[in-house]
Amino acid sequence: MKYRAISLFAGVGGLDLGFEQTGKFETVWANEFDEKAALTYRSNFNNTLSTLDIHEVDKEKLPKVNIVLSGFPCQAFSVAGYRLGFEDERGDLFFETLKVINAVEPEVVFLENVKNLVGHDSGKTFRIIYDALEQHGYHIKYQTLNAKDYGDVPQNRERIYIVGFKNKRVYEKFDFPKPTELKKKLSDVIDFDNQLDERYYYTSGKQSFYDLLERDIVSQNTLYQWRRQYVRENKSNVSPTLTANMGTGGHNVPLILSNHGIRKLTPRECFNLQGFPSEYKLPDVAISHLYKQAGNSVVVPVIKRIAKKISIALEKASEVEPIQLEI
Repeated sequence: MKYRAISLFAGVGGLDLGFEQTGKFETVWANEFDEKAALTYRSNFNNTLSTLDIHEVDKEKLPKVNIVLSGFPCQAFSVAGYRLGFEDERGDLFFETLKVINAVEPEVVFLENVKNLVGHDSGKTFRIIYDALEQHGYHIKYQTLNAKDYGDVPQNRERIYIVGFKNKRVYEKFDFPKPTELKKKLSDVIDFDNQLDERYYYTSGKQSFYDLLERDIVSQNTLYQWRRQYVRENKSNVSPTLTANMGTGGHNVPLILSNHGIRKLTPRECFNLQGFPSEYKLPDVAISHLYKQAGNSVVVPVIKRIAKKISIALEKASEVEPIQLEI
């Protein structure tokens, strides 16, 4: 039997994919308001996808499931969102997640957000979330994991993962995964060799600042960013954190020195850096939407490793005494 999941703020399905890759979980209902992200989701999943505003979803009519997944929008808690937290209207989306949890009463709750969530407003924001989950009967564990250390993905991307269990025995059996060696190189996920569509390349005729790019972008061992007035080299030889605003301007998309010139990453390469498999379908939409979707998504291998740990905890606890998972 597979554990049934509801996925909120599903985006392009990164959380769902990571859980389903374990072979232990299946998403039966998902919600994603952004129509372009929903198009990508539908290109890869066959389950029920609602595109309603989460506020309009009738929580009482949702299917009974074992786990609720929620990557509720993080802008309200991130530096990019000016750290407004719950004062930002997007901050209330956690409470919409809580309404779903209250209606469905899953055995497990899985939340993902930016690492700044913990320190926001001197820790008050995170304390509200933690206390709310506890008051709903969940035992909580949380940890900040970096994709390059826990997902074998060459991207510097730190995120906080919060896991709640109704059953204390399952909670006691659960541990977050241990760090793993980074074996994947940038060249494993980025095409330095082949010539691509000219729209990805920077040239002296198109960019007034090209001479600065040519002067400072000198290595194929790392990625660069044009920061409006200067070139920033990512010293750690992995990709900097991909962001949702990559689609709003070329300066936000990481740059490489390919064998055919200086260019920005393609949307597919951005999805590669999030650990999506090569067969993941990207629909025919403007590349600005695909950049945004990649930047908003999660690192799939990290999700898969946590999901596997959750399934192991559920199984180990059941060996001692069967757990009734109502569906």
